[in-house]
Amino acid sequence: MVTTSTLTRLFYYPVKSARGIETRAAPVTAAGLEHDRRWMVVDSENRFLTQRTHPHMARIVPEVRGGALTLTAPDLPELHVAASQGGAGITVTIWDDTCRAVTQGEEADAWVSRALEEPARLVKVTPDMGRTASSEYAQELAAPLGFPDGYPILVCSESSLADLNTRLPQAMPIERFRPNLVLAGLPPWAEDRIERVTVGAVTLRLVKPCTRCSIPTFDHLTGEPAFNVLRVLKEFRFNRALHGVTFGENAVVESGAGNALAAGSRCEISYRS
Repeated sequence: MVTTSTLTRLFYYPVKSARGIETRAAPVTAAGLEHDRRWMVVDSENRFLTQRTHPHMARIVPEVRGGALTLTAPDLPELHVAASQGGAGITVTIWDDTCRAVTQGEEADAWVSRALEEPARLVKVTPDMGRTASSEYAQELAAPLGFPDGYPILVCSESSLADLNTRLPQAMPIERFRPNLVLAGLPPWAEDRIERVTVGAVTLRLVKPCTRCSIPTFDHLTGEPAFNVLRVLKEFRFNRALHGVTFGENAVVESGAGNALAAGSRCEISYRS
């Protein structure tokens, strides 16, 4: 079955677990949206840090211009990291993955250490970092990755959020789920059955439901605790096979890398048989 929907919103997250950026258009690479999770903060053992343990990372606001990164946060001066900035090559850990990255200089390390109030470093992806999405779900598509948890793109649905919000004491915004693409015009939870989303020349294959961690339980602007939406999701969105609650679908780029996505575009939706 093939239907249509509309791509209403686009987000990318230059620094893993920092504030997201909404955009009207975004180039697509094989590893996801351009500039998405190209930088990451690691601890003194070079292991990734996120809002799961450091929720106030939500207060770190990134901006990317010409490949250069600017970071702002309360009570800190702006940090400017040049597009050409590079330091030592190091090995970093994301979950069970180890991959290559490059440091971004002592000034950047000092800034993120002050922001997190503990020793930390800012690192950036490398072209040969050697990380791909799980072949268990991506199958024959050897989808390259930067620093997302496990897949290049996260797709969410406006109607699924609307249905969820009817079950909550107060409506929550889609930003709390940190999507890349937001679709409108689908039945609630239809994304569970979608196989492909085609937007112009770009085709995404939806490969795995997104199991949710604690991040949606924090305010996406302040990092302060908010309503624990996971308790509600567990009542009707618990996936026994994945041992967690799900919202949204992880996707890989099947074809069309090098083209761009634009908010307002018509999408062609094909479902699994």
